Amino acid sequence: MTFYKTSTFVLGMSILFLSACGSDSADGQSGYEPESLTVQFVPSQNAETLEAKAAPLEDLLEEELDIDVEVSVSTNYTTVVEAMASGQVDVGFLPPNAYVQAHDEQEAAEVILQAQRYGVNEDGSPTEDLVDFYLSMFITSADSEIESVADLEGKTIALQDFTSSAGYVWPAAALMDEGIDPLTDINPLILQGHDAAVTAVLNGEADAAAIFQDARNVVVNDFPDVFEETKVIAFTEEIPNDTISVRPDMTDEWKERIQQAFINIGESEEGKEIIRDIYTHEGYVESEDGNFEIVREYADRVKTEE
Repeated sequence: MTFYKTSTFVLGMSILFLSACGSDSADGQSGYEPESLTVQFVPSQNAETLEAKAAPLEDLLEEELDIDVEVSVSTNYTTVVEAMASGQVDVGFLPPNAYVQAHDEQEAAEVILQAQRYGVNEDGSPTEDLVDFYLSMFITSADSEIESVADLEGKTIALQDFTSSAGYVWPAAALMDEGIDPLTDINPLILQGHDAAVTAVLNGEADAAAIFQDARNVVVNDFPDVFEETKVIAFTEEIPNDTISVRPDMTDEWKERIQQAFINIGESEEGKEIIRDIYTHEGYVESEDGNFEIVREYADRVKTEE
């Protein structure tokens, strides 16, 4: 009888101990449940400007999720991946190559959403249709003799971090298609922010720039004649749209809550205005890892060619 009572006591204490370890969601699933949420963006434009544009998103997310939210901008494309891997960031607005790096190399990110954008016409103007991809484009000054990617050999080209899909990987592949090595056959000018790349062309610091479509809109307030002073010489192949990715150890319940929160924000007029201003996003749709196989192919190709 004593043994039975002792065994029951030990079993009960074991259950209490296991229940105290970690956190359980409403459906009994164990995993990370944020008491406050940290959201981070990559610096696709001037970090201070981007942070100011993203700040209003905090209030909208807090209303949707009923917890405190902190929005910030990483110092570069790699920092946000490292922050998610170390558990310092819960949600990352990751461009395709940064997402693949975080998912494959660090096991630090799980995609839950993909941005929607308007397509682009040959002259760079937007189409009326929303798509789940975007393009990178090469621009030069309007009076430049450069007319094609083939003409970029030996030229100074404004580029982004090597993990930037639109600012490096896809443009590098386009150069390779013309037999131009992006590491040795051009003079790469590595900048932080696509707005800086556009400005470099306007100021004569670069012969050309590789930017996301159409990053010239980011600087149009400061340079009203940017569209007249530059021209588009080429577009790349399609790039899967940016992701909203979360820590993989997060409970399914919280992944779904965050997913729905961003969908709701993208459908509201106030929210759409904010996300359009940040990244030219027009809303969000559910996504999965398989959508980014083309990103892995491009990354392997550029890496192999290097």
